[in-house]
Amino acid sequence: MAAPRPLSRFWEWGKNIVCVGRNYAEHAREMQSAVPSEPVLFLKPSTAYAPEGSAILMPAYSRNLHHELELGVVMGRRGRAVPEAAAMDYVAGYALCLDMTARDVQDECQKKGLPWTLAKSFTASCPVSAFVPKEKIPDPHNLKLWLKVNGELRQEGDTSSMIFSIPYIISYVSKIMTLEEGDIILTGTPKGVGPVKENDEIQAGIHGVVSMRFKVERPEY
Repeated sequence: MAAPRPLSRFWEWGKNIVCVGRNYAEHAREMQSAVPSEPVLFLKPSTAYAPEGSAILMPAYSRNLHHELELGVVMGRRGRAVPEAAAMDYVAGYALCLDMTARDVQDECQKKGLPWTLAKSFTASCPVSAFVPKEKIPDPHNLKLWLKVNGELRQEGDTSSMIFSIPYIISYVSKIMTLEEGDIILTGTPKGVGPVKENDEIQAGIHGVVSMRFKVERPEY
């Protein structure tokens, strides 16, 4: 019999990283984008995971890598077409995540009407914190997220400002694709996204809950 897969290490075996774009109105405005009427979704591969202790890798084809700070929702069971009213029963816990974005590449993709894969889905583009069990966060819509680069505060936002709530997102996504235990949903970034460069240090946290630290490196390939 296979050994149980611990949710505390979801990044080692979880299959899907589902990301929600433009879920904070102020971020949509800073990107000069319309506030969406329904969730904007994209995916990252499981090889995008970078647990704390590993580095954020700058893709060789980008010269403008941005940080985007997000609350991640880790699924605790399989769900398809989950009713919004029952959605939180499917949540195992949370993690703080970064949606690292090659902004110059994304801009080109948008101009050409192409998908964002090259901009969002490269290796180590999804740094994650330690797993936080659901019981430690009674209300995920009442959290303060923060991010610093080299000690300078860059992003600070409240999850109460999300356009689409976590139950709505889980229900919406699960009507499109089946969600499985260990999958994670990134729920969007507050305003303040910006560039990082090689050797920068990113610190980020959920106030009073968890924090994490990463170094930015440029691989030799």
